[in-house]
Amino acid sequence: MNPFGPAFRLARVEESRLPMGVESQLSMALRRIVPSAVLTCALAGCAVGPNFKSPAAPELNGYTAHAPAAPVATPGVAGGSAQRFARGADISGDWWTLFHSQALDALVNQALKDNHDLKAAQAALKVAHEDVLAQRGAFFPSVSAGFDTSRQKAPVTLAPMPNYPVVPQEYRFDLYTPQLTISYSPDLFGLNRRTYESLKAQEQSARFQMIAAWTTLTSNVVVTAVQEAALREQVQETRKLVALDRKSLAILKLRFEKGAASRLDVAAQQAQLAQTEAGLPALVKQLAATRHALAVLVGDFPGQSPGAALSLNDLHLPADLPLSLPSQLVAQRPDIRQARADLHAASAAIGIAEAQRFPNISLSADVGSTALAMSKVFNSGTGFWGVAASLTAPIFQGGQLMHQERAAKAAYVEAAEQYRGTVLTAFQSVADTLVALDQDARGLQAAAAAERAAKTTLDLSQLQLRHGYIGTFELLAAEQSYQQARMALVQAQANRFADTAALYQALGGGWWHHSALGKR
Repeated sequence: MNPFGPAFRLARVEESRLPMGVESQLSMALRRIVPSAVLTCALAGCAVGPNFKSPAAPELNGYTAHAPAAPVATPGVAGGSAQRFARGADISGDWWTLFHSQALDALVNQALKDNHDLKAAQAALKVAHEDVLAQRGAFFPSVSAGFDTSRQKAPVTLAPMPNYPVVPQEYRFDLYTPQLTISYSPDLFGLNRRTYESLKAQEQSARFQMIAAWTTLTSNVVVTAVQEAALREQVQETRKLVALDRKSLAILKLRFEKGAASRLDVAAQQAQLAQTEAGLPALVKQLAATRHALAVLVGDFPGQSPGAALSLNDLHLPADLPLSLPSQLVAQRPDIRQARADLHAASAAIGIAEAQRFPNISLSADVGSTALAMSKVFNSGTGFWGVAASLTAPIFQGGQLMHQERAAKAAYVEAAEQYRGTVLTAFQSVADTLVALDQDARGLQAAAAAERAAKTTLDLSQLQLRHGYIGTFELLAAEQSYQQARMALVQAQANRFADTAALYQALGGGWWHHSALGKR
């Protein structure tokens, strides 16, 4: 729009005497505005506020007080394979395939395709990316075109008029005004650059938030599938225990009726049966909740089957476990990279707050034509143009800009502390996982030994029963001990697989090997 209004346009029509077309007028306007824009762009060589510098990696040699030892092996047991650490080794992008289970691979692939939290994170990254592209427009001049048409009526006392000196009591006329407006705000103090820098950092934050959702999802699917398999076996073992306890109780009652057992023996067995039965509903509830969680992870409703049932015996532990260097961890963990991007955005926000306290220059050019008839819009003598520059500087804002700058600096300190806390939490996660790998390997070794001893006891009890040395009650007691040892062994096996998955997640998950996620 012409900032001077229709009256100025009419005056320009009357004053125009040169046969100048719209194209030549636009060229003249551009010749006037371009040198000013070039000059201000040359002056805009600095941007206020701090230049972000990425924090240095911690100078550490390890994650725990002592170098982690290779987890002990338990031969002949699922989850008991020998493992060793490969210090500084790279992480496989599809690390879950190292368990060599097609059922597990299918679950992870389905989750990566259909999980809604991951899709939401991907959409959030798209939003952040488009915001960055939109902000790039601030570096270029803004060009807009318009066309105005109006019909006006004025009294005869207003002169001169387009149809003056005609005598009618009132004058009516039409105006047709096409025009082109160019505006540009030179980035003298880096407001646009710092804003672009902040949005770019926010895009990186959204990217690593999406990558964190990706790595967490893959790990959660593996751990949940393993836990579902373990709970399923524990429910089966518990039901076998209940059946054995009931047989033992029936035998004791028969012995009590014959005077070969006391009421105390019967009461003790009844308590044992009730305790075993009381634990079964909790396991069944936990199993159902785990199945529901697995179904939701892969994008299904809780009532839908998440795929083929997984068995712990079908899984194989990776023989080589990567152990990234501490300096590598800060570049691999998506939560650390997200915290670093948030710190970068907070740094740029200081520059934005400071730039808002400095003057702002705006340049504009307006060129067009005004005619009384549509057919005469581009005729000679109907054109107008204008060039303008404005300088706006804040003088008194009631302390608003000053406190906004102070708030931005405080937010930077907050982001810096959150970054340090994220790094510490990441190192803690790796350290905890290394300890869990060691201790759960020892726990599996002990559980396997207890299961073998219980199995030996059961075999001997069955042999003694056949030769008449013991009764059925003693055999049932040996079977109970064996079933309890089996339940403990199943949980120990599940812990080994879960610990391995947790290590891959703690080290970053190998996301940089997937082109869709980008490079480190």
